[in-house]
Amino acid sequence: MISEFDIIDRFFQKPTYNAIVGIGDDAAIVPASQNTEFAISTDTLVSGKHFFPDVDPYKLGYKSLAVNLSDMAAMGAKPRWALLALTLPKNLVAHDNAWLSEFSQGFFNLASTYQVELIGGDTTAGPLNINVQIIGEVMRGKALRRNNAQVGDDIWVSGQLGSAALALKHELQQITLTPEELSQCLPALLMPSARVELGQRLVNLAHSAIDISDGLVADLGHVLKNSATAACINLQDIPCLPIIKKNLSQPLLRECLLSGGDDYELCFTASEKNRNAVELLGKELNLPLTRIGKILTGHQLIIKDHQGKLILPDTRGYDHFIA
Repeated sequence: MISEFDIIDRFFQKPTYNAIVGIGDDAAIVPASQNTEFAISTDTLVSGKHFFPDVDPYKLGYKSLAVNLSDMAAMGAKPRWALLALTLPKNLVAHDNAWLSEFSQGFFNLASTYQVELIGGDTTAGPLNINVQIIGEVMRGKALRRNNAQVGDDIWVSGQLGSAALALKHELQQITLTPEELSQCLPALLMPSARVELGQRLVNLAHSAIDISDGLVADLGHVLKNSATAACINLQDIPCLPIIKKNLSQPLLRECLLSGGDDYELCFTASEKNRNAVELLGKELNLPLTRIGKILTGHQLIIKDHQGKLILPDTRGYDHFIA
């Protein structure tokens, strides 16, 4: 079956003459002023595909903006404005104003944290569908990109990976977690933390960056493809919850860590000479930043276990048309 990226490449990838960055990164970059550029991105959440129909509307409103903020973080941009397009079932509008009240409160509470203004959008009737477009600003020529990883760079990730995927496996009854374990990973699925400040602070430290939405293997793979480089990462170094760390021999848990997606953490590469500066930044932000590997020459992603043996990922990451 054709993948979502094949669809983009075959039918929608066209040259851009006025945009600085077009299709193929976390956001497009277009000129804004003599000193600044706009970063523009959009994401769609579909009921039954990206969230359960009975999800808490406050958390859904929050997440619908958070996933877009994560794109701004990956570009090193300061988020400024958002547009919201809602497709709403008629029964939801007719009988449940409380749903809309909670959804909007979750959206606006997160927006106020980053001083993002909602400046427009669209509403229509139909199956529940949420689309957010976000616009941010970045200094001219300073946007973080996927195509600038350098051979010898350290590979870093923020926070912990695999938690959201683990919670989803539990909700889908593919795995059973204890109440304590579920409480540790469910927030990552329902209310992810966009690393906006980290992204902005990495502008002068990192060579490349991407947000991890489709899984580490897939998203780091985009960096390698766009940068024409290879990489080696160490499975045991990838930060994750103890339940994942101690069960990495199990394919389902390893899949959560490497390919599960919905993490919305940042993966970035930086020169070895900036290693201390990155570590200090993590301490300053009170955010774990973990070095997991190196950028190499070549075109392959190599994953090694604690014994140095090669690991083949069980899946390549989330794809809307294959998952």
